[in-house]
Formats: sequence, C-alpha cells, structure tokens
Amino acid sequence: MTATRPLPMDPIAEARRQWEDHGWADAAPGMEAVTAVMRAQQIMLTRIEAALRPFGISFSRYELLTLLSFTRTGMLPMSKLSARLQVHPTSVTNTVDRLEAAGLVRRRPDPADGRSRLVAITDAGRDVAQRATADLNGVFADIGLPEEDLEVLAAILRRFRQQAGDFTES
Repeated sequence: MTATRPLPMDPIAEARRQWEDHGWADAAPGMEAVTAVMRAQQIMLTRIEAALRPFGISFSRYELLTLLSFTRTGMLPMSKLSARLQVHPTSVTNTVDRLEAAGLVRRRPDPADGRSRLVAITDAGRDVAQRATADLNGVFADIGLPEEDLEVLAAILRRFRQQAGDFTES
C-alpha cells in the first residue's frame, strides 16, 4: 500500500547501504533490485485494484476474463487457462468458481475430451472485461514513467523472465 505521505528517504536505498555495511556488498545490488521490484509491484497492484474495485473483480479474475475474451470461441480448457496465466490449476479453479458465481463465465463439457471442462465467457463477462479494460488502460497509459523508460524496463524484465525459464521464445 502506498504511504499517505512520502517517506523522507528511500528505505530500499538504506537497506542496500546496511547490506554493504554488514559485509554483504556482493548481494546488495540483487537485494536492492528484488526489493524495488516487489515494492513497485505493490504500488502497481494497488492502482489496478482501485480501478477494478467498481467491477467487483480482482486482477486475477480480470486476467482470466480478458484471456477468454481474446480467444476466437470465447472458451478454453481449464488446463490451458492454467498454462497461459502461469498459475497453479487450483488457483484457476478458485478464480473460475468466483467468476461463475458472478455469472461472468460458465463451465461446459469439452466435446473433444469427455474428461475435460471448458470455461466460457458469458455476455456479462465480456461486458465487464471491456469496461474494466477501459479503466485499466487509464492506469497503464500513465504509470508515472516516460515511454522510453517503460520500453527499457519491459525489455529488462522480459530478458530476466526468459533467463529464469519463464518462456523459451527467442
């Protein structure tokens, strides 16, 4: 959560100084980078959650609805949702349960695989995804960094994710 008033100093920079003073200078840059990314994620998530609050959905529910809305048929098997969202199947099940209870998706038998279930977006789910995207695009369009910095940041994080085994595409 963002503090109501900015702190008079950067606590992450202070943590780095402490790391170095305690003899951990070799780990200090990594600690600072990880901590800064985690704090930036908190700030961004707070903004995203504020934009999504009027729609009664979390970011994970928004991601699932949007993924379904991007598909040709408006539906995907649970296993593909899990893989594409990069979350555990149990998390997808929980998210689908909540979206289904809200009438935004429905489960259907998979005609190609009798053991599998498809998740289909409803008209109400499409509407929520479209309206939420309009509001979120306001957040995405102005996160507080110039576009050239955003391009550099995205490239750095993409390279990190690829090297970490997140994906194999070159």
